Amino acid sequence: MLEWYKDDSLEIYFSALPDISVLYVIPECSKREKNKIYKKPFILENSVDVILKNKEKEKAYEFTIPKEYCWDGASIPRIFWRMVGAKTDPRFLIASLVHDVLCENHNYVDYDRYFSTCVFERLLYVAGVNSFTRWLMFHSVDNFQKFCKWSN
Repeated sequence: MLEWYKDDSLEIYFSALPDISVLYVIPECSKREKNKIYKKPFILENSVDVILKNKEKEKAYEFTIPKEYCWDGASIPRIFWRMVGAKTDPRFLIASLVHDVLCENHNYVDYDRYFSTCVFERLLYVAGVNSFTRWLMFHSVDNFQKFCKWSN
């Protein structure tokens, strides 16, 4: 396993480097395929096993992100791109990949919304996102998830 991040409260491991590609619209694409690509332009080219350790709760979570998983990047409204960065910013790709999987599968982290947001923030840290942007993204994501009533 590749140690991606480790501190006193959280550890993140990947079985392999996530191999991410961008999907492109080509002339042969149907309207349906085009719309699908516009909504989720990123694709994981390999399967990746993930281990997340919550040291505070002494819990470890293991799950697999399947090959050909598609996602939209960071869900940042266009109006904020100038301040935060575009949703397609390469620094956001791995954090958004893991976070989107967790948002679609709350059970992977025992429905722990706050922990999933902490994982997201630490992945942004590893990617070199500055502290203000990480703070802003952390609180935006956390509050949006509260609004969506992310629970069991």
